[in-house]
Amino acid sequence: MVDYLIVGAGFSGCVLAERIATVLGKKCLIVEKRSHIGGNAYDYYNEHGILVHKYGPHIFHTNSPKVVEYLSQFTEWNQYEHKVLANVDGKNIPVPFNLNSLAQAFPAEKAEHLEKLLLEHFGYGTKIPILQLRQSTSGELADLAEFIYQKIFLHYTKKQWNLEPDELDDAVTARVPVFISHDNRYFQDDFQGMPSFGYTELFNKMIGNNPLIDVKLNTDYNDIQGSIQFKKLIFTGPIDEYFDYKFGALPYRSLRFEHETYNTDYYQETGTINYPNTYDYTRRTELKYLTSQIHEKTTCTIEFPQPFIIGENEPYYPIPQTHNNTLYSKYVREAEMIADSVIFCGRLADYKYYNMDQVVARALHIFEKRINLE
Repeated sequence: MVDYLIVGAGFSGCVLAERIATVLGKKCLIVEKRSHIGGNAYDYYNEHGILVHKYGPHIFHTNSPKVVEYLSQFTEWNQYEHKVLANVDGKNIPVPFNLNSLAQAFPAEKAEHLEKLLLEHFGYGTKIPILQLRQSTSGELADLAEFIYQKIFLHYTKKQWNLEPDELDDAVTARVPVFISHDNRYFQDDFQGMPSFGYTELFNKMIGNNPLIDVKLNTDYNDIQGSIQFKKLIFTGPIDEYFDYKFGALPYRSLRFEHETYNTDYYQETGTINYPNTYDYTRRTELKYLTSQIHEKTTCTIEFPQPFIIGENEPYYPIPQTHNNTLYSKYVREAEMIADSVIFCGRLADYKYYNMDQVVARALHIFEKRINLE
């Protein structure tokens, strides 16, 4: 008998287990179908001794002091500010597209003229979604918007989602705006950093030494139903799977990763380079930039978007469209009817694309508002 059976050993499941065990002194069992804890943030040392993010780059950034304070119990931090370049017409230019990108993409006189127009229309430091810029401008700025849309945004979006940009919710297209600034950082959050010894070590410190937390790896929840007694269930997996897809499957995009190691200190000039218009992958990330590891070799992770097929690959990105959100709302109503016995929490359970800090904040909120009050 355990107090809480928790399905999934990613951020949501581990944060909730740690809080329940530490604050309430109650026993938790985490079941995880993969062979490791950490969910998609799991990292490991490959055969060359290079720290690799198995499921693609995970870069921590947040404006929440509460989340930083909580996670800092389990890790020290290396400062890291992520910078991304996009390969456009043979040049690597900063993205989100900014005033520095402008100077690299156009002759000096034209770039200065366009910069002046952008500043006059929008002001320094503003961020404008590219679709809004296309619709709200005319003349030279409209031409600029079309250049950015065609060269940086359109084909990357189609590769990533297999959809046209205007078929996606505005929240997606707003994630990579045009930034009227000379700031080349991909994120502008107050806190940006990486766990000094990796994410897996962070998770080990979070749950590994607590005698009230047990973990069963290589264990599918569907295979152990009825064999474990518990008082309450926390489910961080796909909400539609929990309800046996009774309203239909929620659609996702998946990814395939290739990890390549090279006999050189560094392979590329920054952490991530996007390839909007060439190749069938979207981006290549050199992990040593992220981890600050010193090593004579280097490893890059290459990301290939692909359709999600239940049972064949992993669901990574909920596809944000109105009809998908409507389908999700049907599962929410089902979840509300069993809220006394089951708590749904996490990216797959909430059918939302969360950043890591948002996942942690959501789990802390669930603990404080639904669990710690019981």
